Amino acid sequence: MSMQIMSHVALACKDQVATEAFYTNYLGFRRVRVFPVDEDEQIVFIKMQDCAFYLELFRAKEDSPLPAPTNDGPWYPTIRHLAFKVDSVDAKLAEMGNAVQVMQGPMDFDDFIPGWRTVWVSDPDGNIVEISEGFMDSGGE
Repeated sequence: MSMQIMSHVALACKDQVATEAFYTNYLGFRRVRVFPVDEDEQIVFIKMQDCAFYLELFRAKEDSPLPAPTNDGPWYPTIRHLAFKVDSVDAKLAEMGNAVQVMQGPMDFDDFIPGWRTVWVSDPDGNIVEISEGFMDSGGE
């Protein structure tokens, strides 16, 4: 049986409202479904516009036992960062203003791919989010 598509990434959030606002206001997601768990808890699905990729937002039930990641993400076995392509890193940073903390960059990778530029920011839960422009596969896509 073959794989159809990548479905979603689940995030445990300190503040589901702040996390949902970050991804909907700045990265093109929209709320598509809410599952009530009980009267104080819900699971929220947000979907990236124009594609079938979702983030599933849970309320965190405990604090992280590890320090918050820095730079472009942790080097121990885990997800290092989530990555999104934009037309302009500088324009996206200007749009986001004080809503994000820049963790590393912006950096130019013209030595590898002409026009490739990346910055790493922190979402409201401390997850590292890469925002880049100009990356293309070796086939030009």
